[in-house]
Amino acid sequence: MNPRADPADDFLLQEPWLPVCIDGCQLLAKSWFSDAEYCVLLTDMQGVWEERMDTAAIERRAQELNRRLRAAVQAFFSHLREAAEPWLSGGGGGEAQMCVWRRDGVVTLKLKSELAGLPFHWEFRCSPAPVALVCSQLVRPLLAMSRLLHRQLEEQGELLARKDQEIQDYRENGATLSRERLQTDVFNKQLYTEDFIQKNLPLLRSDPSDAPGFNADLQRLYAAVAAPHKRRRPQETHGDPDRTEPPEPPAQTTVIGPGGGDPENQNPSGQVGPDGAAQAAAVGATRPAERQSSRPKKKKVGLFR
Repeated sequence: MNPRADPADDFLLQEPWLPVCIDGCQLLAKSWFSDAEYCVLLTDMQGVWEERMDTAAIERRAQELNRRLRAAVQAFFSHLREAAEPWLSGGGGGEAQMCVWRRDGVVTLKLKSELAGLPFHWEFRCSPAPVALVCSQLVRPLLAMSRLLHRQLEEQGELLARKDQEIQDYRENGATLSRERLQTDVFNKQLYTEDFIQKNLPLLRSDPSDAPGFNADLQRLYAAVAAPHKRRRPQETHGDPDRTEPPEPPAQTTVIGPGGGDPENQNPSGQVGPDGAAQAAAVGATRPAERQSSRPKKKKVGLFR
């Protein structure tokens, strides 16, 4: 039986992957903060790490790292969120400082700031993320994005092919371009793909300074791909996981007659009586016949003369 999914995973899935630079380390991060718990997910494209903390765990760590401070856990968490979110969103931490430590497969983000005039310390101790979490938060959305972009490319190729046929039809009817610089070759999908890969793949490999991350368009695409996952997630049931719910009875449709009366008083056989046939004939007689337009089609006017 699969373990029940953490509800926080759904909220984390809606958050974007953001490029961050902490202590000279380039990372992709996504984080989710609620009123008193958080989830953090990090990757450097070599590994993926996560940490999630609830109210009790936050209180224990706050007391461990800040023995001189005495405050309610809500105060600790509110300050932690205010100090950490700018770093985890790629905007820098302002007055707060953050550094990265790696040890025994654990990535620790050490945060230092001030709370009520006293030093405030926090550590995000991120351990290797389970494969299922990596697949749900990164792999599956990326595969879905890839399929969508490939489908978009296919449709654009078909559109260009139709445009080429339209241009050829203009030429066969004697049209010429008014500006020669707009002359284009017939689109060849295979040649275009090979040329695109040949030109751009070496540039992608030879630019180590290119920080990982999504641009604005890809961020919107990721959000669109990730959003349906929460809606499609089936409701979890207690008890036997193999148990299936009985099918719902077919919905009953209530048909109201022309008089707006009780449907039970209508003809139970569903046949149309003489009065109904007369009304249908009257409606059909008043409907105007469709007339075909005799106006000749105008020739398309564009860049051709």
